[in-house]
Amino acid sequence: MSNVMNLNDRELKELFELADKIGKKRYHKLTEQDFENYKKFDYWRYINGDGECGTTQESKDWVEKHSNWYCPICGKNYSATNGKTIDHKLPRAQYPWLAMNFMNLWVICQACNKDKGEKHWYEYEHYMFVHHPELYLAVKAARPSQLLESLKD
Repeated sequence: MSNVMNLNDRELKELFELADKIGKKRYHKLTEQDFENYKKFDYWRYINGDGECGTTQESKDWVEKHSNWYCPICGKNYSATNGKTIDHKLPRAQYPWLAMNFMNLWVICQACNKDKGEKHWYEYEHYMFVHHPELYLAVKAARPSQLLESLKD
């Protein structure tokens, strides 16, 4: 039997219980390379100042390639929700080594990004299941299963 946990086969309740075990870890012992990877995201995203979808040509091109007119969570047109944002599915404050892992990035609207905030993934799924059940399946479909499995001890 494989030691790899198959997250898609877990019951929802069990996944939410895993959230506290896996997701709320804070990593204070960062290596110099972790810190460099964390900073690379800012360099990739911004020329100067702050912009939710980036100001470098590379980040703008990435957003255009990885989004359309509608948020993958709420389905609303970005113009109706104050625009697009580049978001980390697993927050970089908790997982700095994943800051430049493009499997960890997605484009969502400002309103959905505000709802997600710095929640770890299963905390976010649980929040959506309780507060926005009509949107839960869209969140579940976006689950970064491979990244979550990589967090296993």
